[in-house]
Amino acid sequence: MTLQTPSKTSAPRTEADVFVRPEILPETFPRGARVRAKAEFTAVFASGKRTAEPRLALHWLADDTSPRMGLAVSRKVDPNAVGRNRIKRQLRERFRRLRPYLKGGSYVLVARSAAAASANVQLAQAFEQLLIRAGALPRTVSTGTMPPASSISTS
Repeated sequence: MTLQTPSKTSAPRTEADVFVRPEILPETFPRGARVRAKAEFTAVFASGKRTAEPRLALHWLADDTSPRMGLAVSRKVDPNAVGRNRIKRQLRERFRRLRPYLKGGSYVLVARSAAAASANVQLAQAFEQLLIRAGALPRTVSTGTMPPASSISTS
């Protein structure tokens, strides 16, 4: 099956025009799942709670809506856009995978300068630990395919 990009004169594509794999759809990161407006960030910073660790600070405002995430990664964290985008990409992906397990509310992550030197795995672990500390994520969430270490028998 060959898909062609629409030309400027053709009609825009619809979902029916594109082959869609249904198993991918639940793992999207829609615009509704993002904290985007300045007023939304301000509300989370002003009325929300906060917890932090050396790489990241998490601000969250619990409510009955589905979980939403905003990111703040300044030039002080990494002067290079490539580094800042790597941090944002890793945190967005981790949030996307954990979103079904999170309590409702708005979550804003503020990267700190130690995040620039951190490996991707360290960023993901730091994010998860902050969510657990905030009470937004149960301690027993596993998004991987391997069973937890406690259930593996060595005998």
